[in-house]
Amino acid sequence: MQLTRRHVLSMIPAAGLLTVGAPLLAHAETPANRDRLLANTVAMLAGTASSNTRPEVSPRVAAIESTARSRLADMADAGVGELFAGRPLGSNDTNLRRTTTSLYEIALATRTPGSGLVDDVAIQRQVIDGLAWLHEHYLADHDAGYYGNWFNWEIGFPTDVTRAFVLLADEVAAHRPDLVATYVTTMDAYLRAGVDGDVDLDSRFHTGANLADITTNRILQGALIGDEARITKAIADQATVFATIDPYNLQHGVTDGYYADGSFIQHHSVAYTGSYGKGLLTRVVQTVKILDGASQASTADLVEVVIGWVRNGFAPLIYEGWMMEVVKGRAVSRTTTGYTDVRVIAEAIVDLSGYAPSGDARELEAYVKHLDGASPEKIDASRFASPVSIARFAEIVGDAEIVAADLNADERNVAFDAMDRTVHRRPGYAFALARNSDRISKYEYMNGENLLPWFQGDGAYYLYLAGLDQSECYGVDYYTTVSPYRLAGVTAPVEERRSIPDLYGERWYENPDHPLEFYSSSESQNTYVYFPRGTNVHSGGATLGTLGAVGMVLSDDVGYRDKQEGILPEDFVVYQNASATKSWFMFDDEIIALAAGIDGLSGRDAVTTLDSRIAGSGDDVQITGAQRDGTAWSGTGEAPLAWVRYLNATRGAAVGYVLLDDQDVDVTLDRVTRSRRAIRLSNPNTQVTKQVFGLSVEHPAGAGPASLAYALVPNADDDTMAAYPGELSVIRNNPRVQAVKHTGLGVVAANVFADGTQQAERLSIDGPASVIARRRDGVVELSVSDPTMHRETVSVTVRGRPLTLESADDGVTVSRVPGGTMVTAETHHAYGKSFTVTLT
Repeated sequence: MQLTRRHVLSMIPAAGLLTVGAPLLAHAETPANRDRLLANTVAMLAGTASSNTRPEVSPRVAAIESTARSRLADMADAGVGELFAGRPLGSNDTNLRRTTTSLYEIALATRTPGSGLVDDVAIQRQVIDGLAWLHEHYLADHDAGYYGNWFNWEIGFPTDVTRAFVLLADEVAAHRPDLVATYVTTMDAYLRAGVDGDVDLDSRFHTGANLADITTNRILQGALIGDEARITKAIADQATVFATIDPYNLQHGVTDGYYADGSFIQHHSVAYTGSYGKGLLTRVVQTVKILDGASQASTADLVEVVIGWVRNGFAPLIYEGWMMEVVKGRAVSRTTTGYTDVRVIAEAIVDLSGYAPSGDARELEAYVKHLDGASPEKIDASRFASPVSIARFAEIVGDAEIVAADLNADERNVAFDAMDRTVHRRPGYAFALARNSDRISKYEYMNGENLLPWFQGDGAYYLYLAGLDQSECYGVDYYTTVSPYRLAGVTAPVEERRSIPDLYGERWYENPDHPLEFYSSSESQNTYVYFPRGTNVHSGGATLGTLGAVGMVLSDDVGYRDKQEGILPEDFVVYQNASATKSWFMFDDEIIALAAGIDGLSGRDAVTTLDSRIAGSGDDVQITGAQRDGTAWSGTGEAPLAWVRYLNATRGAAVGYVLLDDQDVDVTLDRVTRSRRAIRLSNPNTQVTKQVFGLSVEHPAGAGPASLAYALVPNADDDTMAAYPGELSVIRNNPRVQAVKHTGLGVVAANVFADGTQQAERLSIDGPASVIARRRDGVVELSVSDPTMHRETVSVTVRGRPLTLESADDGVTVSRVPGGTMVTAETHHAYGKSFTVTLT
């Protein structure tokens, strides 16, 4: 059967077609095309004679050979019940996966041009015999298998085995011709989250990056055994990954994937561009490479879709070659993160540029060169997965006619409202904010990773300064040495919490006999342990040009709520959150943060951390400031401060903090030594010592709900700080409405959290909304959004003499009303989108 353009188009949700277009994929319909598909895959994995002769590729070729020789030595030393020494099989799924990975690594070396093992038939047959032995002893009994992590059985070992068979296809056919079909039957049997040994698009396991992995394996398996129907079905299933998620018209109930605003979600509710998102990007680009010339239809539409992901989903989240923390889930606790994340993305973009139209290709190549030059760590292309990609990267960075250029404008505010994230970029800094809601998880913990995550989505923010090595500022050492209760931007109750392993003695909560059936990969485990959502509906904001406003209401997670209702087991431990209403207003030189209704609840103190920053143990850190009476101040301690300036003189990093109301602020600078294993069980037991700067305000129990207003001023000097607040003023700051004014920019911005009409200077705002208004040269620009995502319309009245409509987004109407001009936005099904209007 030919999978035509019409067939593929019919399989993509209509919303996805309208938003991004349908990827045009067709299965390999003839034996010759299947041969091309397999040849493409071999070239992608092992490189070609042409690519591998380049000097830039030789380290990768050498690494492939060295790894294979090491694995062969381990194979020779294997004991009883092992294929490789030190990896006993039969009960440990991690050892099973490491075994299949090692077999693949040996096979790879025998097909890599330039390797000393290339075309070594004896070694190839050793791998094939090893696969046969492994199957006979540890995989053939499908009932005895499937212990441990589902991923290793449905994705992990099938990926290794399938790739090994692709690499050794000719020799397998000659030596053990029935082995591939035998393995395909077994791999189907272990696809237990599917249906009848195939993908189930209704399964919570078969979504997003996971679905791309499974279907790529099945495409290759179909090519190996000549099963055209399998290829057709796998391509059609994978095509669903490329459609933009329409939250109002979910297909198969799936929320995982890319959204119209550039957001990416995996695990149904986790903001995950920087981990699963980059994995999906890699798999999709690999699909383009695998199918190149192996089908009659073009992959041009798919390439266009993925270019959109890069521009609007990835680029805003990468700052000077560093992937921001706010979209990495549990991966924030890993030692290989940040710059390493971007290396993987850069390889995908390198490959993508080879299939993009000329104009897009040039921009992608310029972006690759930017990523390499802007980062303090040059991209180590020798660690790219494909030798061909290494060669192409070398051509790009060595081309003098390609001028490095960021895909981001110098000034940019990006509201990823679908995943409760905001990024604000200016020359000299970038600001990233993590929120949560009843749609988006507060954090992700899983499998002993990210052990202390409780407040990472409660308004935690990250201020990246230009020209710094961000691994010295954030990354694994930030979470290792900064208290989990004192993350920058967080309001937390003062109490001690315990990690999941500490609470239950293992890496999850086990209670399979309870009606909710808690076991390692159960839905209840996901809901209450791994990535619990908040219970608030208000989280979002408005963007006006390059300015931004965003607000959220702190909430308990679903576990605390359901424990109060008697739904959860008695021994399941929950924690109550503090209460607060919060806003962030993002301008050019400063970010203003407001908090109101702050209460630790249940007789607990609370603390709001204005910032936490780390510095090397030997760095010269200086803290200066002034008290509200104008007296100069320096050092640490608690004082009634008007402003504070943090300076790491060694690194050239400075941040100012302006207190916009009367507060006693606590300034600390502590030397902290802690093991990286404190935040991830599998991290090396490396002791890290950092100076930890903290700026916080205490909220004693019983003092009544508190409020707080301050501004972050990146790269500030003392003279700049002494001039504040200057053009900044707080208009209102309470749980109903939070609003600020910047006279220099002509801006009034407000977040409304309550029903009814609320006032912010000349703005009358009807009900929950986020609004930014800018007046200059007789022109009023106004942006409005619905942060609850539930309102039909949002109305704002600009009081004063009537204004005339100049331009407006679709869905915006303007009318004259007594005392002013009313702007109404049709926010129904807008999912937090900002609507703008220009009035004169």
